[in-house]
Amino acid sequence: MKNDFFDSVQNWTESILTKKKAKRLARKKKRTVKGEVLDWLRAIVFAVVVVFLINQYLFQFFVIPSPSMLETLQIGDRVSVSKVTYGIEVWPEGPKIQSGRMPERDDVITFYNPEYEKRGILFNILNRVLYMSTFSLVNIDRNKDGSIRESLLVKRVAALPGETVTFRRGQAYIRLAGTFIYENEADFRISNGYTDAPHRTIDESIYDGYAASGILEGMYEKGVGYSSLPGYLLEMNKGIDSTAFYTDYYEYSKNIYKGRLTVDPSDFDALSAYTRMRIGIYVPQGHVLPLGDNRDNSSDGRYFGPVPISSVTGHANIRIWPLKGFGGLEN
Repeated sequence: MKNDFFDSVQNWTESILTKKKAKRLARKKKRTVKGEVLDWLRAIVFAVVVVFLINQYLFQFFVIPSPSMLETLQIGDRVSVSKVTYGIEVWPEGPKIQSGRMPERDDVITFYNPEYEKRGILFNILNRVLYMSTFSLVNIDRNKDGSIRESLLVKRVAALPGETVTFRRGQAYIRLAGTFIYENEADFRISNGYTDAPHRTIDESIYDGYAASGILEGMYEKGVGYSSLPGYLLEMNKGIDSTAFYTDYYEYSKNIYKGRLTVDPSDFDALSAYTRMRIGIYVPQGHVLPLGDNRDNSSDGRYFGPVPISSVTGHANIRIWPLKGFGGLEN
């Protein structure tokens, strides 16, 4: 009787397993186009999610879109950006779940562009997913001329909290926190062992012409006719090619405001802007001042001011492409 019971259990188990195996084989034979497509979609979605998570929480590839970091970074170079150095965002532009270290002078950082005009939540999400999931190969956020709209910027940290930076004839001068003396940035970098990557491309000898050109433009904006413009300024302006591309917009704009004030000292907007540019940029606590290495052709902190640490997304520390330029960026 006992043997009969075990024989029955064994036969029943074998029959169940045989039926299950037969069903699995049948399902394999009945593979459809729809099933194959769904399997591919599941694999793609899984891969996209994994890549997105890697880009959001570990590291991200970034393509250099402009000449603002020449010669450190060329247009089209790809850099690896550590997302953990300064803290990890829960989601793009969200709070940080881990407090990293403060950015240090000379760090090459990526941060949200303060002047970027968003195109709506859905578009931003779609573009971010495509950009991250393709390791920066696909970017649909473009201007009408096809150029990339820069939601993220990459620059070098030039000044830290408590410091003030002013610009004279295109050259930066730094006043450290707790001091009263402005030091030429180039000399400051040499004496403290920082990189000499930040550089000028405009000959300082032409800045008298820059100044004259800006002042004349400001006076013209205030309605002063050509015949009434000061002769000495017109003579100085002859040293500037009228068809030249002005790269140092900061200096040029400062003198436009000066020209407006020359005609109308009560122009409050011009007075405020000119005073701010003459005194310099103070970096408040919790902020850094980012500047491009190509100082005469960079839209950077001179124009939009210091950026909060919360908007810094990562530390661009390694150039990965082209291979011949592979290496660190701080030195």
